Amino acid sequence: MTRFSQPSFLIGPPQPLILTLENHGRTAFDLYRSIASSSQPSFLLDSGKGTDRENHYSFLGSNPFSVLTGQQGQAHLRTEEAIEYVSNNPFDGLRRLFDGPQIAPPPGLPSFLGGAIGYFSYDLVRDFEVLPSMAKEDLPIPYLQFGLYDLVTAVDHQTARLHIIFCPPMERFLGESRETLYREGLDRLAEWEVRLSGQPAPLADLPSFDQMAFHPDQTRDAYLNRVRHCQAYISSGDIYQANLSHRFTLQPPSTYNDGTDRQAYEQELYRRLQAVNPSPFSGLIHFDDVTLISSSPERLVRLHNRQADTRPIAGTRPRGLDDRDDQRLIDELLANEKERAEHLMLVDLERNDLGRVCQFGSVQVDEFMAIEQYSHVSHIVSNVSGTLRSDATPFDLIQALFPGGTITGVPKIRCMEIIEELEPVRRGPYTGSFGYIGWNGDLDLNIIIRTLVWCEGKGYLQVGAGIVADSDPAKEYEETIQKAQAFFKALQRT
Repeated sequence: MTRFSQPSFLIGPPQPLILTLENHGRTAFDLYRSIASSSQPSFLLDSGKGTDRENHYSFLGSNPFSVLTGQQGQAHLRTEEAIEYVSNNPFDGLRRLFDGPQIAPPPGLPSFLGGAIGYFSYDLVRDFEVLPSMAKEDLPIPYLQFGLYDLVTAVDHQTARLHIIFCPPMERFLGESRETLYREGLDRLAEWEVRLSGQPAPLADLPSFDQMAFHPDQTRDAYLNRVRHCQAYISSGDIYQANLSHRFTLQPPSTYNDGTDRQAYEQELYRRLQAVNPSPFSGLIHFDDVTLISSSPERLVRLHNRQADTRPIAGTRPRGLDDRDDQRLIDELLANEKERAEHLMLVDLERNDLGRVCQFGSVQVDEFMAIEQYSHVSHIVSNVSGTLRSDATPFDLIQALFPGGTITGVPKIRCMEIIEELEPVRRGPYTGSFGYIGWNGDLDLNIIIRTLVWCEGKGYLQVGAGIVADSDPAKEYEETIQKAQAFFKALQRT
């Protein structure tokens, strides 16, 4: 049943118990729907492309054994039995859950074996920096929310296999008998195998999505005026570049019920979005009060075996009408001095951020100004990597890079002050990050862009553009609309 022998789990160093199965062609989304419940937190981290360059695993799970929720000034851990106060600092509360020895996985296994799955809202940065409070905080969404999972499923897109993984936290290995953990693991792996082998129920009949639409929260002229205001700060020498965004709201039909319909709407929208625009850092994370439905193309940071890398995106053009037109637009993008200068500036920012926590001399740009194409846009992408210092933790790495430079600007702190002034509402999860932090110290976090935030029966989609001195405000607005097109198209797709 398991890849590891019974004596190995019972007497060896702490390690996961794994059941490996053939997948038989099911998508990660189908498998997720087999185990997701509207009454429990759940997640799907979906590497839809399954390329060698990126992680070729998708991960999914449901019903964490506890949930950490952090708002400014407090963090609480909720289990089935109680709610426990953890810290007056949300990020520190999450960090404390990973204090102590790590679980070293056997070789050849997926990078995530169990741990924390969730999101950091953009405004978590207020735990790290002193920022003004000017924008309206209109969505009741925590600064961070993470489910703690000891049972996860990894979908290997290369071998067409499933790995069901039972890996409790180190404190259970230290405090309970191995025999008890082993028997629990066998029972839960068997139960999960049954659940995953079942066919998900058909998605419920929903009112026609083409009757729904995204409505802008501010006018085009209002956004253009804010771009010009931002350029005034650039002209005065405050900043070199900043990311300025605006938001759309999706209102479901009047018949929508947030209790019975929410899960069906979320899953159907994710299905449509993946059909229109599969992306390497897609996913769906469901909590009681908020769900994130993402087709993000951008990684904030990955850490694997103490090797860290970040993958900034800066520079965008719409897709062409045909291959020839596509290539013309790409050539124009790569030759554009404004775009090249902006990209280089942001790559340097990420190098500096990594350099704060990586070994001296280890930070390098190992891919520079590559082109990545998605359904509606082409991007310039680079990859920056380094080796984490021996005295630095995974949480030091997150703090050094969060939030990403591509969605704030240069210099980062002054840009965040200006964003707070110019954007009318707080960003919430938008331009924050979601992903995993494992018991083994590995992590992989995206940047929350091209993401619908579902909260209180409505969807919120935010899009932005990088503003520099010679930006054309109208063209920057059009770029934001291009970035939103996949979601607009998803409503019309059947």
